[in-house]
Amino acid sequence: MGWQIELTDTARKQLKKLGHAEAKRIRDYLRERVEPLADPRQLGKPLQGQLGTLWRYRVGDYRLVAQVEDERVRVLIVRIGHRKDVYR
Repeated sequence: MGWQIELTDTARKQLKKLGHAEAKRIRDYLRERVEPLADPRQLGKPLQGQLGTLWRYRVGDYRLVAQVEDERVRVLIVRIGHRKDVYR
């Protein structure tokens, strides 16, 4: 059983602003690497501080900030951005 991957409206807009190659790489990463895992925390790292309830996934120079919802078996991507900007 795989995890359901969903994007917030904000994350969806951020993905559309990226170039075609970067957006495809992120979509493929989510579909092929995160979705089939038994636990999506295997690939990600927990954030600290105010964002402590969220996880991050690294895809090249981009970071995906996500909320892992065990009860719904869902990974909700809340933000997508370049590594220098995404945590602001």
